[in-house]
Amino acid sequence: MISRPSRESVLRFLRQERDDAWAVRLLRRIVFAVAGAYTLFALASTSMASFVTVSGLVVLAVLLWLMRRRGQLLLALASTLVTAAVAGYFGAAGEIAGGSASGMLSGQAVFGYWALSAMALLGAWIPKNHPGRRGVTVVIADMLLVVASAAGTVLPGASVAMGFVGLAVVLVARGGGIAAVRRRFGRAGRESRRTVPGAETDG
Repeated sequence: MISRPSRESVLRFLRQERDDAWAVRLLRRIVFAVAGAYTLFALASTSMASFVTVSGLVVLAVLLWLMRRRGQLLLALASTLVTAAVAGYFGAAGEIAGGSASGMLSGQAVFGYWALSAMALLGAWIPKNHPGRRGVTVVIADMLLVVASAAGTVLPGASVAMGFVGLAVVLVARGGGIAAVRRRFGRAGRESRRTVPGAETDG
């Protein structure tokens, strides 16, 4: 048995009265959804590559829709993907410029950049109370990794270490580590000032 509210909704949809904005909107959404689904099915059925591409785009669209209210996470993920692509490009450019001798080193450097980019993404979300915006932290760290990967075309052996140092500095600075160190040193200084006069009066 169909409930009465559901039956009334179906009747409203079938009537399609002009002054009923809900019914008109719902019809448009159904038409566009059917057309989009048929288009995706037609594209995916042409070849295996098209099927994989369409499936990947659908999964990406679903993930973006699920995270539509988490702007900082979307910014961080987009920055990580762009950094991985740019690091791969610079790694390939360094391999071409250095010849076959530097191919293995450039490949290891690219994997190092990808690992550091993942560390930046995780490091920004590990602190429970992050003082700044986490997505901005990841973007700053990824910018330093891009600079390090560009320097890797000239110095492939030291670029990953440079990227790691820059990443550590950004995570500590943006994660409140410097402020915590300042508070501890300030507290220790205040306690030392309090204890010094007491020691002088005892003498």
